[in-house]
Amino acid sequence: MKSFRHSFCDPFKPEIIELGDVGSQEIIKRFEQLPWDDIISKMAKVDDSEIYFSPSLEFTDKITKHGLSISGVGTTSLEEFYVFYQRPKQVKKLFGLLRYTDSEFTTDVTGQTKEDAIEALQALIDGNYEFLDSKIK
Repeated sequence: MKSFRHSFCDPFKPEIIELGDVGSQEIIKRFEQLPWDDIISKMAKVDDSEIYFSPSLEFTDKITKHGLSISGVGTTSLEEFYVFYQRPKQVKKLFGLLRYTDSEFTTDVTGQTKEDAIEALQALIDGNYEFLDSKIK
């Protein structure tokens, strides 16, 4: 069983909350149990100055360093998810003459449903990085 580091960005707290390690079999359950709609509804009732983040869960494979951060977005209730995919990747620089490894290369996709987010989490759990590369550009 793979082990993942995970954290939560609470919109009402200025610091990211590290939640420690989680096994792969718990990831989707943790995502589904988060009261996304309640959090966003509560955000709609406070001044913007009281909000630090969108509610976000992050999971990172401790060995491969591939990870997903999923943020719930909406004005008064959950409307969509943004999914960010972070991984080490070879990138080119100076007109392609130099290559280096960006250890935190990140791409994102917006307009995702709960089912889309779960599909991305399952791909992370399964190590299906080709799927994540093609979906989250």
